[in-house]
Amino acid sequence: MRASIHNLKILDIPKIKDPRGNLAVIENDVIPFKMQRVYYLFDVPSGSKRGGHAHKTLSQFLIALSGSFDVIVKDGIDENRITLNNPSKGLLITPGIWRELENFSSGAVCLVLASDVYNEKDYIRSYKKFTSEKK
Repeated sequence: MRASIHNLKILDIPKIKDPRGNLAVIENDVIPFKMQRVYYLFDVPSGSKRGGHAHKTLSQFLIALSGSFDVIVKDGIDENRITLNNPSKGLLITPGIWRELENFSSGAVCLVLASDVYNEKDYIRSYKKFTSEKK
């Protein structure tokens, strides 16, 4: 099946409401892969962009822990902009999807849960190469 932005999903993260503060829990079947790597982006300067690549086999789950940012996803045909701004929802990005992150609010924190450890060979860092491989 060809990777399509129409197959991307916003997933709800189970939340335990408490007057002292809410607790979000990611375990069991919340995301459809075993987490192998966790990292986060923070202190992103105004106007900066992150991402700008696709993965051949890696899946990622992006969460705006604080603030907001936009995720632009492309599949070589279609494009969509998704704003993440709720720490109890995350965007599941499957392999073969180009992603760019921009429009970070002040204090934004982007948490990324990945299905594998870092592997430079899994990255496609040129959009031209990405679109040519999609044909």
